[in-house]
Amino acid sequence: MKFGMVAGEASGDLLAALLLDGLHQRWPDLSAVGIGGPQMAGCGFEAWWPHHKLSVHGYGWEVLRRYREIFNIREQLKVRLLRQPPNLFIGVDAPDFNLDLEAALKARDIKTVHFVSPSVWAWRPERIKKIRSSVDHVLCIFPFEPALLAQHGIAATYVGHPLANVIPMEPDRAAARKTLGLAVEDQVVAILPGSRKSEISHLASRFFRTALRLQQQRPALQFVVPAAPGLRSEIELAARNSALTRNLQIIEGQAHTVLAACDVTLIASGTATLEAALFKRPMVIAYHMAWWSWQIMRRKRLQPWVGLPNILCEEFVVPELLQEAAEPDALSDAVLSWLDAPEKVAALQRRFLHLHRQLQRNTPELATHAIEQVLQG
Repeated sequence: MKFGMVAGEASGDLLAALLLDGLHQRWPDLSAVGIGGPQMAGCGFEAWWPHHKLSVHGYGWEVLRRYREIFNIREQLKVRLLRQPPNLFIGVDAPDFNLDLEAALKARDIKTVHFVSPSVWAWRPERIKKIRSSVDHVLCIFPFEPALLAQHGIAATYVGHPLANVIPMEPDRAAARKTLGLAVEDQVVAILPGSRKSEISHLASRFFRTALRLQQQRPALQFVVPAAPGLRSEIELAARNSALTRNLQIIEGQAHTVLAACDVTLIASGTATLEAALFKRPMVIAYHMAWWSWQIMRRKRLQPWVGLPNILCEEFVVPELLQEAAEPDALSDAVLSWLDAPEKVAALQRRFLHLHRQLQRNTPELATHAIEQVLQG
């Protein structure tokens, strides 16, 4: 059994690796090839290109600058897969890249599955036609998605969110703090400025200037930054430029350890916000992009929220500060509002516990069963 796979960034790499574990249980001799990262490689995946080659942020100039490179990668990958067709192709998130590729493969009678439904319920509803023409089946990570897709004739299965099984219901804060060399009584702020270089360029400086303001008000605060692979030097430069040098740890990876250890996190909008919710941590969500990209994004939004915890809870359970609102004074005030409100934090943790239970399923088993049905169809 041979599968083609594409995961386009760190979150997709993690999701694909969790899926591969389940697929190997069903097909021990399975080989998987395509585009992926280190987590997938640890499951025996053969990466023809590294996943960070597909990482792009926003719209406008950055997309145009990278378009030719990414287009050429997709064309080369398509040729290789058509030359030696896999039994099935799985696109893991990265819909801008994967849906066109899936459409080309499906047209040549290769079965296609898309893991993580594009968020047509949040923005870009025009994608629904592309999904229908590109994929045989969608593996959904949120419970409301299969019914929505079924309305448009798209077969889908709710498989739960893989991270809900990886992250414990009751994270061990004491053990995480011991790992990071933090005291039990410390107040700890986790800073997660994103997993893409472009996100770091837009957010890291804002986050560190926020941390400096917080430190001026609370000198004992500890700050920990889990740097995504390959981005540590950019993050360290942003920290130096902000003059934040005291009570700061910048470490390679270990985002889950940092989230388990912290009291609150200042975090870029994205998959990491759901991870923070599963760790039952209060957060302040921020995002900033180029002006033109923001104008396009704003017009395509269908909901008032951008953060996954707020979308899933259908209300602003945590603050979102976007674009010009994401400035240090407002961000620091929002962080302090969590540190000074233990009852509010406790209520949020109960809400996140309920969300965690909703998302917890045997994802590898459910996904593997759905894929098996596609292969037999």
